[in-house]
This record gives sequence, structure tokens and C-alpha cells, in this order.
Amino acid sequence: MQPHEEDLRQYVVVKNHEDQYSIWLSHRSIPAGWSAVGRAGTKQECLTQIKEVWTDMRPASLRKDT
Repeated sequence: MQPHEEDLRQYVVVKNHEDQYSIWLSHRSIPAGWSAVGRAGTKQECLTQIKEVWTDMRPASLRKDT
């Protein structure tokens, strides 16, 4: 994909045991330790959902100590 091309591939929002979010190409197997949550769609749609739900960037293990 060229830098000027829009990314129209389909992604899925994934989350790990530390409540950290990422996106993963939907046609690939989700790696161990991660699970699909929420939205599937374009890269921008998935990143928008992550921005809305991931308000505390600290890993879950650090949030428990506060």
C-alpha cells in the first residue's frame, strides 16, 4: 500500500489481559493473549472506537494499585 492510498482493509478491535487495546487485520488469526472486542470495520472506525473506550492508558495491573 502506498502512503497516499486510503486503507480500506477490514480490522477488528482487540484487547489483552491488561485492558490494552489495538487493532488487528480481520482476516488474520488473533494472537494469543488478545481477544476481539467491540467494533470491526475500517482502520479509522476501529481507532475511533479505541479512542472512545480506552480512556486510561495504564495497564490494568497498574490501575489496581492506585
